[in-house]
Amino acid sequence: DLAAVLGLPQTAVRVIAPEVGGGFGVKFNCYPEDATLAALARQLGVPLRWAETRAEHMLATTHGRAQVADVEAAVEDDGTVTALRLHVTADIGAYPIFTFIPDLTLMMGVGVYKIPSVDLKSTCVFTNSTPVAAYRGAGRPEAAYYVERLMDLVALELGLAPEAVRRRNFIPPDRFPYAAPTGQNYDSGEYDRALTKALEIARVAELRAEQRARRARNDRHLLGIGLACYVEMCGFGPFESAVVRAEPEGTVTAITGTSAHGQGHETTFAQIIADHLGVDFDRIVVRHGDTLATPMGNGTGGSRSLVVGGTAILQAALRVRDKARRIAAGMLEAAFEDVELADGRYRVRGMPDRALGFAEIAAKAYAEDLPPGLEAGLEATEFFRPPQLVYPFGAHVAIVQVDRETGQVRVRDFVAVDDCGVRVNPMLVAGQVHGGLAQGIAQALLEELVYTPDGQLATGTLMDYALPRAADLPSFTTGETVTPTPVNPFGAKGIGEAATIGSTPAVVNAVVDALSPFGVKHLDMPLRAERVWRALAGGARLPFARSAG
Repeated sequence: DLAAVLGLPQTAVRVIAPEVGGGFGVKFNCYPEDATLAALARQLGVPLRWAETRAEHMLATTHGRAQVADVEAAVEDDGTVTALRLHVTADIGAYPIFTFIPDLTLMMGVGVYKIPSVDLKSTCVFTNSTPVAAYRGAGRPEAAYYVERLMDLVALELGLAPEAVRRRNFIPPDRFPYAAPTGQNYDSGEYDRALTKALEIARVAELRAEQRARRARNDRHLLGIGLACYVEMCGFGPFESAVVRAEPEGTVTAITGTSAHGQGHETTFAQIIADHLGVDFDRIVVRHGDTLATPMGNGTGGSRSLVVGGTAILQAALRVRDKARRIAAGMLEAAFEDVELADGRYRVRGMPDRALGFAEIAAKAYAEDLPPGLEAGLEATEFFRPPQLVYPFGAHVAIVQVDRETGQVRVRDFVAVDDCGVRVNPMLVAGQVHGGLAQGIAQALLEELVYTPDGQLATGTLMDYALPRAADLPSFTTGETVTPTPVNPFGAKGIGEAATIGSTPAVVNAVVDALSPFGVKHLDMPLRAERVWRALAGGARLPFARSAG
């Protein structure tokens, strides 16, 4: 983008992304200030620095979500959904940056369900407000919200348990790979297993007994139980690059086209290299975020880093390992086929005493007496093009308490069972899940961008924009199922956005469940105390406003 604006070849523009704490979509696109600063620096011939204020950031960087949807379904008496109509109207602000976000919503419109017939439509509208673009999940949270609210409404109308309606409509495991009517090709899934595990961990049967007892005694604090099952698309292409290079002293440098902002790429990618090269973890350096060093990359977004970038790292590491085995074969005077990597050593199969460490092989790679046919050096560059997307999924259960006198909602417990295929680093997965749950719950209960009638942003500071504190969130209980994908050699799927996608509808379903004895069937987000209190009091609904960050 900068090269095009400045009229320069890409090779003449160097972008360095320092360590960044979080991105979530707002840093995905280029802003006018980026190009303006670069142009001024060239014109003046001096380095320039610009730092936006918090108020400028809230006002001028892209906002998220901002959709309204009309949802209709054809449903059999047993709860089977036979057709879905989903028409989405998306506010894209005054200056369009992306118009594909609502298209992503439609692509995931049927969620985890085998709905055979769909009528999908998206309309983007201009408004006198800040542009709307990607925000953690980018179109997929909206899809999960619509279809999961629908499933609860179907259950309510037919007098069925919410989990029963979902199970009747799940895509069965033997139908994968599954060609959805939205055009998506789901790679793998076992949705009922995730839901069953979430219900068991949450002890939903006991919770419903508690709920009945509370209602019988007309308790002030209403108990609500909400379910949500989700699937998302991630691992976007078109490709990602990686360089893995062994230095003469035996350390390894890896360069990736993805750019980390808190996900732990340095840890995961180093772990992959260590596992496949026989190098100590602390002797591996992962570099990213510098266009001068990276061959070519498509960055981080859409939960693609491990699935696409990690696969490129793996392929480059395997090529380095292959050459290391050839060098070791010459040093050990053995056939290439007889040299294996075992227990961190390159050794002759069946003869563990004839072995070399990686550092010895790396030093030899830069020596003059290499085996015939081998060039000096020990490195590889790889580009991985994913054959298709991957589809992580999960089931969430939210347990809330609603104060019927004040409308205040408290999330008492939250259970998340997420399936991202094989987990390369479970600790990093847990971190992504916890952060995603916090954002998803905050969207359901707190976050809202409000404009005055004359178009001024009224929630332009953190004094006005409601963010959750630690005290607003429960201790999360997480679980997992593992359904590998055949799309990449890890069997892994993305996890960076998944928890945000499932948590929001689970919380809304829980609040509506708590209010159902009062005839409440639906409430628009955010479910702050006043809106809930008005619903309990039978008052007018509050006017619509953007309900995300």
